[in-house]
Amino acid sequence: MDFLSNRSWKTTGSGIAAILVAVGSAVAALTDNDPTTNADWGALSAALVAGIGLIFARDNDKSSKTLKVK
Repeated sequence: MDFLSNRSWKTTGSGIAAILVAVGSAVAALTDNDPTTNADWGALSAALVAGIGLIFARDNDKSSKTLKVK
């Protein structure tokens, strides 16, 4: 599990949840037997990008101190 060694499980879980919810709502819109219902592809792609960003975030080993620029 070297992939998750420097990642927060909370952030990774949030990313996975965002992807699952987005894909689930798109699948539900496509399979509801109503031809007027369409999946929101813009929202799906935005949620997928956000979920992937949360999965790859390296926030577990970073401090909350701000950087000082000289």
